[in-house]
Amino acid sequence: MKGVYLLLIEFPKPKTLTIGKLGLIQFEEGHYVYVGSALNGLDQRIQRHLRKQKKIHWHIDYLLNSSSIISIFYKEKNKRQECNIAHILEKNFPFIPGFGCSDCSCKSHLFYGSSEKITQVAIYLQMKSYLLDANS
Repeated sequence: MKGVYLLLIEFPKPKTLTIGKLGLIQFEEGHYVYVGSALNGLDQRIQRHLRKQKKIHWHIDYLLNSSSIISIFYKEKNKRQECNIAHILEKNFPFIPGFGCSDCSCKSHLFYGSSEKITQVAIYLQMKSYLLDANS
């Protein structure tokens, strides 16, 4: 399965993190949404994000070490759609500049907002909910 996904992430309290070459970033308490794609195995990519023990490779890996994924939405697509979705999110939410978009011209792939509004956008985009394993 190939496609695009949204990770709905929760920070229970403010925290400053070093995110690779982006450096120190202050994350406020609340919810963030990360948009990504996987054209070589969507389920495997999502499962990787859910694992706590993994090699740090992407900006999102730094973030997930200090936060929790509370929901995942996905859409099966054969073409890369993450930038299209990032542009939609950019119009509706504040963002962390440069996060997760070092291989494209987007302003960001990480956005900040209420979980309700993020979920509404996922529904608008006709994305499905990914069933989270209680043991993840």
